Amino acid sequence: LPGLLRSYAPAEIFACGETAVLLPAGAPGTGESTGERLTLLLCANASGSEKVPLRAMPWSYRAGSLAGLTAPLFAEWLREFNEGMRRQGKSVLLLVAKHEAHPYLQLSNVRMVFVPPAAALAQPLDRGIASDLKGHYRRRLLRWLPAERGAGQPSLLDVLHMLAQAWGDVHPGLIASCFRAAGFTPDASAEAVSLTSAPGLLSREQLQRDGDPAGADGDEGMAEGEDAGELAAVPPCPSEREVWRSLATLRRYLECQATSPDLFQAFYELEDVVHMVSAG
Repeated sequence: LPGLLRSYAPAEIFACGETAVLLPAGAPGTGESTGERLTLLLCANASGSEKVPLRAMPWSYRAGSLAGLTAPLFAEWLREFNEGMRRQGKSVLLLVAKHEAHPYLQLSNVRMVFVPPAAALAQPLDRGIASDLKGHYRRRLLRWLPAERGAGQPSLLDVLHMLAQAWGDVHPGLIASCFRAAGFTPDASAEAVSLTSAPGLLSREQLQRDGDPAGADGDEGMAEGEDAGELAAVPPCPSEREVWRSLATLRRYLECQATSPDLFQAFYELEDVVHMVSAG
């Protein structure tokens, strides 16, 4: 395995595996009992530069009596993953734990390798990637604001969006560190990638200041001919409930238009900014 890893760049070494998350009890689209779970198939590369999206539109979701991955579903995912690599002109290595639900396929742009049993116990996903995703997911569940959204428990569709957001929250530096800790990189002793924080969001005061062409002096920011009477015609600020309803309408529009994952990611970032502003 070490010799094989050295023949690929970190960005070309992928690992995939499953993890399970609990669904909120009584959420619309699920049963009323507690403990219902959703199995996620996570896949990322050793540099942390590419996380295979949990979703595409239409949704990559399958229901079953047992929330587990089956061999036909994994084979379907493998072919889609290979097709994505083919379109990008990439040839990659895919590390997979040997399991009855993981059939071996001969693929054009993906070389599958079943890692040894001992190494499989220390998969990068189990070194902290899956737990970090679950932490972000729990945080978003706790942040659910039924009063503002005009809803009770989040639906299954809401949960899928939260999980997509949580996967986006997993930092590339963390992923790269987990691959190195598991020894699944060409040089596992390489210096750890520094974890840089995400760019800070603007405070409410900064937003107000930046939105005022004149800075602190509001009168200087008026265009010639404007007066206080014209400014009084500005409609009142919408309530938080109205804002969340508008966001829900926008999200539904994006779903109906089969929007790309990149546009959904932009929507998620907008939603996070609204959360920050509403929290003060």
